[in-house]
Amino acid sequence: MKILILGAAGQISRMLTNELLNKTDHSIVLYARNGHKRLTIIDGSREIIVEGNFKDKDKLLDAMKDVDLVYINDMGDDESTKTIINAMHDAGVRKVIAASVLGIYDEVPGAFGEWNKRMIGGSPRMLSQIESARMLENSNLNYALLRLTWLYNQAGNTKYLITQKGEPFKGAQVTRQAVTQLIMDIIEDKSEKYFQTSLGVGEPGTDWAKPSFY
Repeated sequence: MKILILGAAGQISRMLTNELLNKTDHSIVLYARNGHKRLTIIDGSREIIVEGNFKDKDKLLDAMKDVDLVYINDMGDDESTKTIINAMHDAGVRKVIAASVLGIYDEVPGAFGEWNKRMIGGSPRMLSQIESARMLENSNLNYALLRLTWLYNQAGNTKYLITQKGEPFKGAQVTRQAVTQLIMDIIEDKSEKYFQTSLGVGEPGTDWAKPSFY
């Protein structure tokens, strides 16, 4: 499989790249602004870097050549999301995993939901996340949309809890390591059960009023 990572310099993207290199034989296209300065190739036979931004359709089309699956590390700009979706249609790439945020359906209950709204609820970036998710769900692409709770790092902690669209969101925090594990699980799963879904992603046992690091 050939996988395109859009936003390859992000923390989760870097973890995902390492996991793919260490645990699979997939080839990887690393797409990032100033990618050659910010990224280091580990395996030249399986990795290439393409420099560009999410609004450059020609660069995106270049990066999508012979790609089987796209991972989008950030959907906080809906114009960028629109360009990515259009490029995927033109390139004939059907499968996408996209990182979004909790709260896009007003699905976070209780005290944590109120705290989350105060933190990010009315921001322009949140409005872009909502529109990006809407476009992806209406795109006719084979998508897995990941609504991530508040992120932190903890080596070795790969525990995640999934809620479906329409269910109350669970979990005030989750590790980037766990999100990376979920993405790997989606990539490697043969049943396609994760696709055509919008998944809330939290950590078991963290139904708190706010993340532990706030």
